[in-house]
Amino acid sequence: MKKYLPIVLLLLISGCNKAKVAFNGQKDYAPNITEVQSQNIFAETKDFPNNTQLAIAIIHNGTTKFYGIKRVNDTILTIDNHDNVFEIGSISKVFTATLLADMVVNNQLGLDDNINDYLEWPLKGGVKITFKQLSNHTSGLPRLPTNLLLDSVDLENPYKDYDDLKLKQYLTQDLQLNQNPGEKSEYSNLGVGLLGYVLSEIDSTSYENLLQTKILTKYNMTGTTSNRRFISNQLVKGLDAQGNETPNWDLNVLVGAGGILSSVTDLSRFALAQFNDSDQILALTRKPTFNIQANKADMGLGWFIQKKIEEEWIMHNGGTGGYRSNMVLDIANKNGVIILSNISAAHKNSMNIDNLGTRLMGTLKKSHLMAQQ
Repeated sequence: MKKYLPIVLLLLISGCNKAKVAFNGQKDYAPNITEVQSQNIFAETKDFPNNTQLAIAIIHNGTTKFYGIKRVNDTILTIDNHDNVFEIGSISKVFTATLLADMVVNNQLGLDDNINDYLEWPLKGGVKITFKQLSNHTSGLPRLPTNLLLDSVDLENPYKDYDDLKLKQYLTQDLQLNQNPGEKSEYSNLGVGLLGYVLSEIDSTSYENLLQTKILTKYNMTGTTSNRRFISNQLVKGLDAQGNETPNWDLNVLVGAGGILSSVTDLSRFALAQFNDSDQILALTRKPTFNIQANKADMGLGWFIQKKIEEEWIMHNGGTGGYRSNMVLDIANKNGVIILSNISAAHKNSMNIDNLGTRLMGTLKKSHLMAQQ
């Protein structure tokens, strides 16, 4: 028989270190999680600051269960926050890749087309970069444009003033590649932000409108947007590295690199759609496009593809000034873990969110589940 205990009950039994645990009175909201999952969640969150929230979706064999916690006055409460909205940071890159795949499948452009052919102005030095290279981080573009100077911006909202004029100035006057396009995969917020910009130009519309028409309406993701005014009543406040409330980020022209807000409800719908083999657009994003030998991984469009001994995971994480997120899916077994939090990417323990995603995925392995029976 499998062992299922709410995290609060389990931790009251086993004892707590640094944080107390208590129900918040919502007895109708105590979905079953396993004992090991409870231990994992507590171990990775017990040192987070007060007002930390985690919204978690655990997908096993195509079935989703939600779990939420909040730390208040050194007590960890279980809460119903699966519809609450967080900044998802760089998980946005998967959505930008999906917009690209939509245009490819619908013959608006080709993956190996040069973006130069779709811009009204040339890249400096006649540099040629393809759509695929922007999406799989092989464009040679640096992580950030050199005219986005971190010592002269508001670090609480560093991208807010970086507009299309500054992007054009960089690409036509200041562009300098770190290596030739196609040679190496080097993570670039600039590259995927540029991709979102070019796709919007091709469709003569905004990035938000592309999201709504090509993805969000299709998958019934009603709480997802790049415009936080639409979800202000659902928004969880982000916390800085010291645990204080911090402003949200405005990604401006680079919105495609990290400007989306969402809930675990919506992201789980997007995840379940990945399990549908007949969805050509999503399948294209998961197709390997570049091998990263050093990490023993592949790049799809947006997705990182990690080959495990028994499984293959597609994954992406995200981080902004007030939030940290993680999404890992096992397509073959229809398993997945999605975690949204208001832990700052600058917090000393922010990587615990990624660690938790990996640990929870480990609890969904067939061998692990059989051992609990």
